[in-house]
Amino acid sequence: MYNGIINVYKEAGYTSFDVVAKLRGILHQKKIGHTGTLDPEATGVLPVCLGNATKICELMNDETKTYRAVLKLGINTDTEDLTGKVLETFDVNVSKEDILNAVYSFKGEIMQIPPMYSALKVNGKKLYELAREGKTVERKPRPVTVFDLTVVDIDMENNEVCFDVTCSKGTYIRTLCFDIGKKLSCGGAMKSLVRTRVACFEIKDALKLCEIEKVRDEGNLNEIIVSVDRYFNKYPAVFAKDEEEDRLIKNGNKIKLEVSHDIIRMYDVRGNFVGLYEKTDELYKPLKMFIS
Repeated sequence: MYNGIINVYKEAGYTSFDVVAKLRGILHQKKIGHTGTLDPEATGVLPVCLGNATKICELMNDETKTYRAVLKLGINTDTEDLTGKVLETFDVNVSKEDILNAVYSFKGEIMQIPPMYSALKVNGKKLYELAREGKTVERKPRPVTVFDLTVVDIDMENNEVCFDVTCSKGTYIRTLCFDIGKKLSCGGAMKSLVRTRVACFEIKDALKLCEIEKVRDEGNLNEIIVSVDRYFNKYPAVFAKDEEEDRLIKNGNKIKLEVSHDIIRMYDVRGNFVGLYEKTDELYKPLKMFIS
């Protein structure tokens, strides 16, 4: 069984679950999980966890993400992107300065109302399921954070704005586009979306499914699988000093270490990654174990 993370480039037309299903076939392995959904028409970085790395799927879902989006002004749709039904159209009478001021006003902590076409659940039912039944339910605004926002291009002829955004978990870029259009009083919908970064995984290193299949056929899969400990490289590495300490950590016992960091990466005497340990009083105890 493969253990680690593959940086997949999700192509348009695939759901995140489609990617996982296809990878199971490519790798002949069932234990695989993705790290945060992308809409079917969105593309870009989708880290996929294999084997014991599936333990960090939830952690990675919480990571800061970066996107490149294109906003189409002058239109509102039921999905807040151009795949949906057009609800309203508007004349666009705004300047570049108006657009820049509107876009940059959303930097920082903001409140968003999740779109009806989303996977959030209300009374056990997903919002998009209710939307497809023609139902609309009240959604409470939620705080999200836009850490960075940069306008890349403004196409006044086609009423399109391209921007890069780095944001927290739970941020809907479709809703950001809608809100920018609302602030400009001319409507707005997301035309396209590319996820360019998740944590340390960047789009320049992402591989399409067909490319992963080719690497498999060449017998080089281990070259593209990122080890779990690399994901945690912000924490210092500590190695068991002898066989007795090795036995203790593999049994999940608390141990005394001559270090002072709150969280460490723990390795056995042979240099194999065991897991994360956290300091409690004078001892370190297992925080998350990754022994196969």
